[in-house]
Amino acid sequence: MALTDTERATIDRLARLHDNEMSELEAYDRYYEGTQPLSYMHPEILLEVADRIRPVVIFWPQMAVDSIEERLRLEGFKTEDSDVNTELWRIWQANRMVLGFRQATIDSLVMRRSFVSVGTNPKDPDTPIVTPESPLELYVDLDPATRRVRAALRRVNDVDSFGGVAKRHATLYLPDVTIWCESNGGAGYEEVRRDEHGLGMVPVAPIIYRPRLRSSTRSPRNLEVARLGRSALDPIIPLSDSANKLATDMMVAAEFVAMPLRGLFGVGPDDFEDQEGNKTSPLRTIMGRLITIPDENAKAFEWASGQLSNFTEAMRALAELVVSVTGLPPHYLGKASDNPPSAEAIAASESRLATRAERAQDSLGVGAMDAAELILRFTKAWDPAFASMTLDWRNVRTPTIGALSDASVKLFQAGIVPLPQTRAALGFDETEIAEMEAEDEVAAERAPSTQLARAMSGQTREPAFSDA
Repeated sequence: MALTDTERATIDRLARLHDNEMSELEAYDRYYEGTQPLSYMHPEILLEVADRIRPVVIFWPQMAVDSIEERLRLEGFKTEDSDVNTELWRIWQANRMVLGFRQATIDSLVMRRSFVSVGTNPKDPDTPIVTPESPLELYVDLDPATRRVRAALRRVNDVDSFGGVAKRHATLYLPDVTIWCESNGGAGYEEVRRDEHGLGMVPVAPIIYRPRLRSSTRSPRNLEVARLGRSALDPIIPLSDSANKLATDMMVAAEFVAMPLRGLFGVGPDDFEDQEGNKTSPLRTIMGRLITIPDENAKAFEWASGQLSNFTEAMRALAELVVSVTGLPPHYLGKASDNPPSAEAIAASESRLATRAERAQDSLGVGAMDAAELILRFTKAWDPAFASMTLDWRNVRTPTIGALSDASVKLFQAGIVPLPQTRAALGFDETEIAEMEAEDEVAAERAPSTQLARAMSGQTREPAFSDA
């Protein structure tokens, strides 16, 4: 079957919209990877020192993203049916989405959004294919009324041995069909195959970080971009550019003025000798401890060396601004204290960062629940009652072990939380909890009260374990 005119028009429209913002997405990605160009540096200075000094890149953008992502751990889905929860998590793990969702989370924080696509698995119909997708490869069209995806396009290229494009691939996602296309050249695509899944909704879930209701500019494109998220790097990019400029300037200063500049009257470049009378270069003479000059009338003088403290003070001020706009604790940026902080003080300093991570859970969790709905629809297990699904996130805050243990034990002693759940809250996994429950049974068998009760009832049951 060939592509219809409507399908071709959809591919062309989504490709143009994606290309319009590709440069912005790539710029965000470069800042996260530390490969962005140096800002504020005069071109003549760059030309002068390019062969000796590399730009110094401080990875504050990566730290700002990773500090949030490190606290975002999805550990399960919660619906009214525990069997569905177990099956949904099995499919999630079978597709390695524990790692895949972490990758999608990073891309969302960096480039405003990422995606999760779901498709039919011909080898195992009970386990749909779930894949994280990059915003550099996939673009979606949102319905302005429902904010649901109306269509999506994914484009990737095969690279030949010379680094050129060997073949272009495109996947068009529509509510009832997914179409795979290829192109060996030219501008158009030709259909390769299609999956008539009849799902009734586009099998792509956007994982959007901090979507806005609208943009201050009135262009339709900016309105669409606002609904498709904001980057966590926006407030830190100007500060990062400034810090990189200062750090590079400091290296330039260290190259040219950190060493004291010395002058000699009455001698030329060829008048320098070592202790044995051999000719030596001026630089070697200046850096040596002893200068021998044949001319007794020569006079030496020295300028003071350049100080680098002005650079470090300015960078320290920028670091404080980074703390204020990102919520990063000061010790994340290397600000040390003479007195080691207590665990409670560290937790307090991370409070704002934890709050930002909780906001990210609210934002990114919508996409994760949409992906879970798509999985259940592919397995024919979707029930409208599951619309109240929630996510099981790991606690973004870092309570001390003592505080966590104390709170868990008190909840257990008050009869609010059962023992297995108390052990799970303390971080024990299912295998460890099962081993503890087995030990509990052994201890109960050996308890004097149990032995006395059996003796009074006339039971002669042999104990399961011997003390020997």
